[in-house]
Amino acid sequence: MSVQMTSPAALMTDFDVLTMLTSSSPPSFKHKTAIGIANNRYKRREAPLDPLLLAAAISSGPHVTRHHYHHHQPSIQEVEGLLASSSTNDASSSQPNPTGADAPKPKYQSQQAPRSERLKQKEEAQHNENQREPLGVVANLPRRPRGPSLLQPIFAEPAKTSSNVIGAGPPAPSPFVLSSSPSTLSPPIIRHLPPAPLQVQCMARTRIPTPHGPVFLHLYRNNKDMKEHLAFVADPDQLRDDYTIDTHSIRSASLEARWSDDETDLDRLARGAYVGRLTPTTQRASEPGLSTSSSDNVLPPLVRIHSECFTGETIGSMRCDCGEQLDEALRLISLPRSSTSPGRGAVIYLRQEGRGIGLLSKIRAYNLQDMGHDTVQANLLLGHGADERRYDIAAAIMRDLGLDSGVELLTNNPDKVKSLEVEGIKVLKRREMVPRSWQQNREHVHVAGDNHDARVAGATLIGGGITYGPELEKYLRTKVERMGHMLELPPQ
Repeated sequence: MSVQMTSPAALMTDFDVLTMLTSSSPPSFKHKTAIGIANNRYKRREAPLDPLLLAAAISSGPHVTRHHYHHHQPSIQEVEGLLASSSTNDASSSQPNPTGADAPKPKYQSQQAPRSERLKQKEEAQHNENQREPLGVVANLPRRPRGPSLLQPIFAEPAKTSSNVIGAGPPAPSPFVLSSSPSTLSPPIIRHLPPAPLQVQCMARTRIPTPHGPVFLHLYRNNKDMKEHLAFVADPDQLRDDYTIDTHSIRSASLEARWSDDETDLDRLARGAYVGRLTPTTQRASEPGLSTSSSDNVLPPLVRIHSECFTGETIGSMRCDCGEQLDEALRLISLPRSSTSPGRGAVIYLRQEGRGIGLLSKIRAYNLQDMGHDTVQANLLLGHGADERRYDIAAAIMRDLGLDSGVELLTNNPDKVKSLEVEGIKVLKRREMVPRSWQQNREHVHVAGDNHDARVAGATLIGGGITYGPELEKYLRTKVERMGHMLELPPQ
């Protein structure tokens, strides 16, 4: 359907119509052409300013937006003058505006200095701030009525600790220092302090019987990643009834330290600071700093740095040999070193799932591996590094256990050796961890899961069995060929 337009506006373009409708004087219609009509002006159709809206805007405070920050806001006198002008316009709204001028509007005047001057002032303020001494945290925070007892970590109670326990001394500086003065209205300058030195604390120790022999489980906390890392210590001499602590004992210095002046023997026994073995009739709490020297020729302890693997240790995944390696490490540190030297060593168990990328990314990496990518390519496709693990916490745990003077390290990974040596751990010897499937003829060995009744005793779901499969074979070869693990590959 078409409409025949006979009015003069029919000849106008859309832009001319918009100009006519937004102009400020009424039309004269002297010219019937599009140009003549466009030159005529209408009164602007904007509603007069509402006094209530203006009053609400002024009472709500200065409008600080990215466009109006530090700009002048209309005063009450200016608003009253604007309202009076608006009322005059309302009274004469039926008459054409003889001058064609719009109603007065509030003007914003910048209160800021030129940008070059503001940058100069900022640099001077930063320079002055760098010369100021850093402020500490507020020292009058409420405290608990007594020091840490059975379940209280000493990180939260630094008041009554000795000098060799984490938290001793003055409170740690706050990571953020506010340097603003109460008399100024400018935003405070926030200066980042360097991170605090890494500290670890053994929170508990207990005896764990395993298929390979008893071990002492140590639970550690730290001030870096807030994870609970573990250490499994094999030192069977400590279970003797006549045992006394000597320089070769693998014991935690932070656990043995006195945590508060009023701690009881029960506090120490419950967290594992005891000598010998706990029984209903034998309960000897240890004393900090009491150790006897030993001149015996003791072999260096075996140490394994092991990263957590839920799939390989808990559900027996055949994509990796982590469960098998954990069991093998516990077996090796528990084996007698000689006829006169029992098994002695530790497994430092770090919560670094999936080479540090976490369980979620590890599961996604498995899907990429099913699509044809190896373990290194899968991590890179997810935006991670091939190996994001760190070993500074492991080194701190080893120092706490007295294992920094010399160890034999169970590993194929050269990065572990280098990282520990950088942290001051003396690695006397490296012993390789050969997969069990590479040690024996695969046709004559037990594979975990084939026969539940024939399962070989051991730790993890794999136990003493052997992990084997095409995914595991590809995984092991990738670690050697692409990640530089020091292990001799078997024939294809």
